[in-house]
Amino acid sequence: MKAVVMAGGEGTRLRPMTANQPKPLLPVINRPIMEHVLRLLKRHGFTETVVTVQFLAALVRNYFGDGDELGMSLYYATEDTPLGTAGSVKNAADRLRDDRFLVISGDALTDIDLTDMIRFHRENGAMVTIGLKRVPNPLEFGIVIVDDQGRVERFLEKPTWGQVFSDTANTGIYVMEPEVLDEIAAGESVDWSGDVFPRLLERGAPLYGYVAEGYWEDVGTHESYLKAQADVLSGRVRVDIDAFEVSPGIWVAEGASVDADAVLKGPLYIGDYAKVEAGAELREYTVLGSNAVVREGAFLHRAVVHDNVYVGPSAHLRGCVIGKNTDLMTAARVEEGAVVGDECIIEAEAYISSGVKIYPFKTIEAGAVINNSVIWEPRAQRNLFGPRGVSGLVNVEITPELCVRLASAYATTLKKGASVITSRDSSRAARALKRAVISALNASAINVLDLEAAPLPVARFHTAREKAVGGIALRTTPGDPQSVDIVFMDENGADLSPAAQRKLDRVFSRQEFRRAFPGEIAELSFPARSVEDYTHELLRLVDISGVRDADMKVVVDCAGGTSSLVLPSLLGRVGVDVLTVNNRLDDASPTETLAERRRDLQRLSELVSSSRAAFGVRFDPVGERVALVDEMGQLISEERALLVVLDLVAAERRGGRVALPVTTTRVAEQVCRFHGVQAEWTATAIDALTAAARGPEMIFAADGRGGFIVPEFGPTVDGLAVFLRLLGLVARTRLSLSQIDARIPEARLLRRTVPTPWAAKGAVMRSVIEAAEHHLIDTTDGVRVVAEDGGWALVLPDPTEAVTHLWAEGFDVDSAQAMIERWARVVEEAAGG
Repeated sequence: MKAVVMAGGEGTRLRPMTANQPKPLLPVINRPIMEHVLRLLKRHGFTETVVTVQFLAALVRNYFGDGDELGMSLYYATEDTPLGTAGSVKNAADRLRDDRFLVISGDALTDIDLTDMIRFHRENGAMVTIGLKRVPNPLEFGIVIVDDQGRVERFLEKPTWGQVFSDTANTGIYVMEPEVLDEIAAGESVDWSGDVFPRLLERGAPLYGYVAEGYWEDVGTHESYLKAQADVLSGRVRVDIDAFEVSPGIWVAEGASVDADAVLKGPLYIGDYAKVEAGAELREYTVLGSNAVVREGAFLHRAVVHDNVYVGPSAHLRGCVIGKNTDLMTAARVEEGAVVGDECIIEAEAYISSGVKIYPFKTIEAGAVINNSVIWEPRAQRNLFGPRGVSGLVNVEITPELCVRLASAYATTLKKGASVITSRDSSRAARALKRAVISALNASAINVLDLEAAPLPVARFHTAREKAVGGIALRTTPGDPQSVDIVFMDENGADLSPAAQRKLDRVFSRQEFRRAFPGEIAELSFPARSVEDYTHELLRLVDISGVRDADMKVVVDCAGGTSSLVLPSLLGRVGVDVLTVNNRLDDASPTETLAERRRDLQRLSELVSSSRAAFGVRFDPVGERVALVDEMGQLISEERALLVVLDLVAAERRGGRVALPVTTTRVAEQVCRFHGVQAEWTATAIDALTAAARGPEMIFAADGRGGFIVPEFGPTVDGLAVFLRLLGLVARTRLSLSQIDARIPEARLLRRTVPTPWAAKGAVMRSVIEAAEHHLIDTTDGVRVVAEDGGWALVLPDPTEAVTHLWAEGFDVDSAQAMIERWARVVEEAAGG
């Protein structure tokens, strides 16, 4: 039986370590990851192995040769272009057709029992057996769900937290029968999990999942690279360590020289012919490569130092990686998470800040403080993008320098000469930071159409209408005047999809920004009549018939935001009596606290009731979301506002489809059914809602948080558009908002948040799936469990915080309470375990 080792990956997330060497050659305890894999194969009886190579293939071939030194026979299948995980194996098909074979990644550290996995495959008569491993964070892996016998039921590649239904990750280790090769087109890029396996599963082919008990770590990030080193030193994974254990946890390779007065606190590893002088201190999980030199007074803790590195006197390395042939001079300091590439010179007393990447062949001058190439700004979130775009404290986390890098990364994902819309709210911070954004876009050959201060719906409208490829809007974070959000938009004016966010994220993290030649520097222009064009199109597409004849009065609160730039020209053409409040731009208070918002809503309620208005509306400072007050002066909650507007729209249309997040009360379904309208449930992310709103026959969409979409005008949340639509609906129906509200059944929907460590989220969702095995479940977003009496509970991990959200709805409050208590216990037990 032969094995296939896939060694063609670039390892872009590991740059600069992989800037000039392929990922499989990265050393773990002084041996390439791929060598550990080959030694594992040898232990399980594999002697003939095909190695698929593509990126820097010659380096792999030169290092391993024909495999004679390992007692194996290696053959190489070279790809001219990347062929994907399945296409690369197909490229080696000539050597694999005579018997079943094993496929394994050359850049993952593992000691999985391959012999037992092959036994499992043979006993089940499987066509393909997929090696599975339970992992604490399944987001970066393909998820595979199997039944009690191990037969595969479903695949999900790199899910969001809302799609995590298990913590059994695809390890990329497969046992296969040779007929699988017939499923792959030659010379094409084909993926196992994305293309081949789903096709086989649909045909009913015997696909099985083997849940392995051994160690497995996908060494795909700097953090996992450091973790793999520590796990080997701690004995969590069985690999061959080429050294002598001179005392518990202290491994010293042949020819190494360690002075008796050096301080060693293991576990740690010192490579062959390395030298550690007196007074040097090596602490836990430090790894020294071959021929490394550590001078007196140097301090290393959790530092991984590659071959031929010089660490000068009093240098300080903590939680970092140092590439081969690099010199760190006297008192140089490299902090947590920093990576210094191959053949660099870090001169005396230079300081490399946390998270900084230094690419190969660079010289850092003496005394320099390097912090301008930070990969992540110091922000309290796990990803660059949060629920409102890229957010942070002004001039602390969101600085002009960061804005330049972000805009440069965004521009790099676009074609030269393309156009981008920019806008901001009324704040001074957004105005200053937008200038940095514009300069970076122009310098990257991207034309900018700047709307200056404008409501976010106007920016989204022009992004879609001006044939722009995207847009960037800066706004003060709702409720936090010290912070700002940078919102990136696609060509439809919608927030970037998760895939586009990941693409921008990758470019930003690599800091590989495109710059224009002098003759390519792009233009900055200021579109004339942007507000007039928006209002003209809004009045053309949104039905306001009957408003002039209804003799209506409404009260509008602009919240001192940019909607005040649009409402005068809009309301002047509608024919309605309007009392406006806070109809100005307030650059000193561009957002409001919760107390201020409650105060203003109370004032709005009093004005509506005292003026006998039909209703009142309060826009958020950027004109996207609205709060509604009925004619009695009663604030309509966000959940009820969704139902009221839905009822008005559905009653008038009597057909079509509406898009709602899965967290919405199922009373909305009753409203839809009563009026002959079909409800479509979407994930909670705003991009899922906007994507659904672009569908055919769509008449309404809302997120239940004051955000409404008017599909006939556009697929994005727009407070101004829904206000105009509401005017027409109320005028034509001749019913008040309180009357509409009164005819809609009460919802009994409860919500709870349960603290959940990041490492436990996958296990939590697996436990929920297991506990719900006898119930109907819906996995549109998270796991929604439907009870026999029609009640339901939804369990959804938060994508940016260490919590899990729960919703429960029943026919009465007691049943909803019992349901949310039950599933909260399931989550708490799994999170605690």
